[in-house]
Amino acid sequence: MYLGKTHNPVSEEESQIEEKDRRRVLRRHLIYYLRVWDLQSDEMIGHIVDITTTGLMLISEQPIELNRKYELEVRWHDPESGPRKLRFNAESRWCSNDINSAFYDTGFKLLDRSMDVLEPIEEMINEYGFND
Repeated sequence: MYLGKTHNPVSEEESQIEEKDRRRVLRRHLIYYLRVWDLQSDEMIGHIVDITTTGLMLISEQPIELNRKYELEVRWHDPESGPRKLRFNAESRWCSNDINSAFYDTGFKLLDRSMDVLEPIEEMINEYGFND
């Protein structure tokens, strides 16, 4: 379970969303840390600890470059269907030290909002996230 600080910076785009609309995007803190790879370097860059259908937060051992577009891949094992992968494009928006100063938290905005990406994300939220 992730017990670090929450980071909710408001981007220009998000600041234009009315408060009632912002509440519709539920934030889920994951129980199981899903691994994330940067496909350009083929290196694992961190673990998802917070996810919505608009973005995600990773925890990593190294700071992640800001305002950069990444092609990312989440890899996990589904007990029913075996190994699974999800590829998507995201942009790093903020990075700060975690509550544990040995780690960094980085926020990413999803750039690919197709159903091929959103449906597996919703499945991950339901499978690994806390219930309200």
